[in-house]
Parts: sequence; structure tokens; C-alpha cells
Amino acid sequence: MKKLFLIACCAAAFTACQNNSKTNGTSETAAVANPSSSTENTAIADPDAPKVEVEKAVYEFGEIKQGEKVSYTFKFKNIGKTPLIITNASATCGCTQPEYQKEPIKPGEEGTIQVTFNSAGKEGLQDKVVTITSNANPAFEQLHLVGNVKK
Repeated sequence: MKKLFLIACCAAAFTACQNNSKTNGTSETAAVANPSSSTENTAIADPDAPKVEVEKAVYEFGEIKQGEKVSYTFKFKNIGKTPLIITNASATCGCTQPEYQKEPIKPGEEGTIQVTFNSAGKEGLQDKVVTITSNANPAFEQLHLVGNVKK
């Protein structure tokens, strides 16, 4: 009885594996046959997409005392052919606050991102990273505030 049950389980598992490989083959073929799938769109760069040229991506604030705040305005230019739209700017921790322009930056225009770092509770070497989410292609490079916080 146990042997019969074991054989039935193996047969069911084998059949299930055969069905999965048929399903995977069909979906892979559909993805290759459909050039408008999401994976294909990310691989092809749009020549008219906005492109960003950052004046200075790393700001070294030197040495400050714990509790001091440091602010820097990063400048950039849209060197692409269509308007640049920034949808988000996020920092690695709550001690760093980025502020960005909400309105689109037209081709040839410049924009700014103001970043403020609060060193309260921080000590030692700091590298605060701000990640920008936008429609730029290639992607907007990360911005860095770098320095040393003394107690």
C-alpha cells in the first residue's frame, strides 16, 4: 500500500513538473514575441528622453560639530530634448532632508535640489546619499553630502 501511494505521489509530481515547463515555455515565447513588454522597454533608451548633467554630485562639508546643520544646493541642467520631471528625492536617513522642484524642467533649463543634513546624534565620517527619482534616461546620479562630525 505504501509503495502504491509513493508511486502515485511521484507520478503526480512528475506530471506537475511537465505542466510547469510547458507554461514557462509559452510565457517566454510570448515575452520574446511581444517587443512592447516591460522588460524590452527598459532596455531601449529613448533618444528624446530628458538627460541630466549635475554640476557637482558630491559636496564635502569638511568638519562640523555634532548638532550643526549643513545645507547645500545641488545644481543641474536638463540637456535632453523633453521636460525633466522629478517625482521623488529620498535620503538614506531622516537626518537628511532634500527639497526639489515640483514643476517640470524644460530642455536647456537649470534646476536645483536643496539638501539639509542635521548632525544631531551623529559622529564620525558621514556620507549622506540622496536618490532622485525622475524620467531622466540615463537615471539621475545620486547626490552625496560628505564630511566629518566631531563630538
